[in-house]
Amino acid sequence: MERRNETLIKLAQTGLMAALCFVTFTFLQIKIPLPGGGATSFHVGNAFCVLAALILGGWYGGLAGAIGMGIADMLDPVYITGAPKTFVLKLCIGLITGLVAHRIAKINESTDKKYIFRWSMIASIAGLAFNVIADPLAGFFYNQYILGQPQQIAEVLAKWSTAATFVNAVLSVVIAGVLYNALRPVLMKTGMIHPVKNLQTF
Repeated sequence: MERRNETLIKLAQTGLMAALCFVTFTFLQIKIPLPGGGATSFHVGNAFCVLAALILGGWYGGLAGAIGMGIADMLDPVYITGAPKTFVLKLCIGLITGLVAHRIAKINESTDKKYIFRWSMIASIAGLAFNVIADPLAGFFYNQYILGQPQQIAEVLAKWSTAATFVNAVLSVVIAGVLYNALRPVLMKTGMIHPVKNLQTF
């Protein structure tokens, strides 16, 4: 019964973080139109995907980012075709961040503030470094082979995506790291952060 209640709480927290991902991506972005009718944007949605993984673990954090930003894509006529790619990439960001933070560093089992800060930043960088590489690559193949765009246009889109994704990653690492370490004492007191000790929660 206790485990069931904990799962329900985790799902509710995942929904909250998904909503934050959705809101920050939808309303706090600078959209840049690209050739072929596509677009990229500067946004901080990834920061809350990473924050969710640091707080909830990789699976729940990744789902929060995937659901929140996937729905945001589906509701935007410019991004709707990229929603499946977004879902997979955001899930992976959460899984990688959670793996480093909770499986390798075990930050929820430490009380050393410097250790926690260092590893939360390393975990954030790991998750978003993956995205900087994978997003443009996945976008290139997705645009060319799934959406049928000419190779030249797909290459241009990939280059713009690389630049925007890198800027977003830097901003998101800083925001997620600062927010997590500022909120962590409060989250520990309220019981929102629990030790992450098994593989299923990385």
